Amino acid sequence: MNLKEIRENIDLLDSKILRLLNHRMELALMAKRLKPQIEDRERERELLDRIGGNWKGLINAELIERIYIEIINESKNLQQKDNKLIAFQGEHGAYSEVASRKWNSDLIPVPCSGFAEIFEGVTSGLYDYGIVPVENTLGGSVDQVNRLLINTDLNVVGAVELLIHHCLLTLPGTDYREVSAVYSHPQALAQCRYFLARNKLKPVQHYNTAGAARMLAEKKLKGSAAIGSRLSAQLYNLEIIKEDIEDLDRNVTRFLVLSKEENREEGDKCSVIFSTEHKAGTLFRVLEVFARKNINLTRIESIPNEPGSYAFFLDFMGSNKDDKVVKALEEAEEITTDFKLMGCYKERKVV
Repeated sequence: MNLKEIRENIDLLDSKILRLLNHRMELALMAKRLKPQIEDRERERELLDRIGGNWKGLINAELIERIYIEIINESKNLQQKDNKLIAFQGEHGAYSEVASRKWNSDLIPVPCSGFAEIFEGVTSGLYDYGIVPVENTLGGSVDQVNRLLINTDLNVVGAVELLIHHCLLTLPGTDYREVSAVYSHPQALAQCRYFLARNKLKPVQHYNTAGAARMLAEKKLKGSAAIGSRLSAQLYNLEIIKEDIEDLDRNVTRFLVLSKEENREEGDKCSVIFSTEHKAGTLFRVLEVFARKNINLTRIESIPNEPGSYAFFLDFMGSNKDDKVVKALEEAEEITTDFKLMGCYKERKVV
């Protein structure tokens, strides 16, 4: 191993250390929600004794203790602030995190392994908000999320339409002519199919776009690249070889922001969910209610609920403080079953 390689490994370890410290602070903010007070001297002493007693490495125990005292103090400083957490699915750098930052940059994005974990965490109060993708112009609806929405009591308090721009990411200093394999989520690979074919690049599926970027950085795969966001490139110290490699110009994913609390601000878009009786024309009667009042519908979609039954999602322009909308909601509720106004909110369009 030469000096260049040693320094590259040091850079990689420094990047990992920073990400792990950041994750530790996220966990500290989550722990604050589950304990009666910030100060816990017994827990701190236990932690320092455990680390100091088990450490057998090059760094002396006194330095390790000083480092951890600083980490503990910074954790407590963060816990004392009124930080709000927003949960997203995937790893840091995922497009869901990009959408969360566009919706409210003051929130702390926290990654979750699955969509159900987001719903459970927001319901329990572990997170203040959750952000989930519901549909994409190329991939269609996200069935798993829509099924969870059917049975949740959470409120929709915001939405983001994010124009997805994919980037080809490589390790720093990589000669693009040596790249032969590209890792990413199957949907991202499909959305860049023609680009990959033109450049004779082999698509390799990974569970997450940001996860592919992280894997590339940590394993230092030679002759490989990842498809991901600009944020992924920044977080994992990767180079952007080419931007906007998606095949279609309008690749938009729509995200909903969820909360236990209702939206306090007046919105201009509403989401409802309902079921209907198994009779001909019942869905038409519901749509007719909105048509008669000149309310513009922006989405209608059916999702299988129980065997033989469907739930319908309906989005429309308007405020639930508008008399016309209030009357439409009342009429629709009378001719449907399990009718629920999920929320009235403002939607951000990010290009």
